[in-house]
Amino acid sequence: MKAHPTPGFLAVLAQIAPGTELAQGLERIQRGRTGALIVLGHDKLVESISSGGFRINTEYTPTRIRELAKMDGAIILDGTGRQILQAGVQLMPDAQIETQESGTRHRTAERVAAQSGFPTISVSQSMQTITLYADGERHVLEPAERLLARGNQAIATLERYRHRLDQVTSALSAAEIEDVATAREVLAVLQRTEMLRRTSEEISRYVLELGIDGRLLAAQHAELLSGIQADNELLLRDYSDAEGQELDIEHALETLHEVSDAQLVELDGLTKILFPHSSIGQDDQLTPKGYRLLSQIRTVPKVVGDRLVAAFDNLQLLMSASTSQLMEIEGVGEQRARSIREGLARMAESSLLDRYI
Repeated sequence: MKAHPTPGFLAVLAQIAPGTELAQGLERIQRGRTGALIVLGHDKLVESISSGGFRINTEYTPTRIRELAKMDGAIILDGTGRQILQAGVQLMPDAQIETQESGTRHRTAERVAAQSGFPTISVSQSMQTITLYADGERHVLEPAERLLARGNQAIATLERYRHRLDQVTSALSAAEIEDVATAREVLAVLQRTEMLRRTSEEISRYVLELGIDGRLLAAQHAELLSGIQADNELLLRDYSDAEGQELDIEHALETLHEVSDAQLVELDGLTKILFPHSSIGQDDQLTPKGYRLLSQIRTVPKVVGDRLVAAFDNLQLLMSASTSQLMEIEGVGEQRARSIREGLARMAESSLLDRYI
């Protein structure tokens, strides 16, 4: 499966995940050592490449599709997988469509998916594998036991990344409060947050593909992600003009997401993302605007936080602002101003204790 599967592809994976009726039908076909070719969708194009067979137009059940798979020919379902429309169909897709498959059934499945745009499933009789073709992707479904093993490995990795992210985030917060934050500390949070995001995304795919078998994995995943306060967009906004000119944050995030895992390990490569003009070294000190720390105060809505940063443009000035100065900002009354001062003071105390104890 590709590193970044499309939403459409993920939706089809969810459709055939364990616990669904489609998955039960595929399992019955596989256990019966019968091959199958199943198209999830029907329109005039599918009709034009179909020959023979017969129309059924009956409700889908795992038992029915298992019996129909005993015959030669493809089975065509509606897009929801709830209706069996046709069976015993010979599919004749465009032979000019390129395919890397060698078996007749798999070659047909890949071409039908490419030509029609509908997800197509091929169940191999000899290899006992189930292959999904959808949105230009080819994915072999793996046994739940193997997916769970990989998912548990990813959870262990996520736990290590979470622990390290908490450490570098705490260190950065303390350094920001003391006004001694360096580019190295900022890049470390940027790096660890992206590593956590990638591992989390991988686990989400395992959970999706496992269906009901992935409930425990999903619970562990949610628990490990709870309370995370790091956000790379806020981090980039805090230092977006560190080089004296505005950083294109959207482009920087896109570039970060495309960086290879090997490049992500090296802070030197990330320096060009945050500081594209390379005028800042890793040991240079930087002053944040305050977006990230303000976001951790629940009583401060995003729009108010943006106004505060626009008014003070410097975390140190924001932290030293009086209640009356804060109240001059639109949306900040006396109660909110006090909660902002108290919130920043608590973070300062907590971060400094974490740093020195």
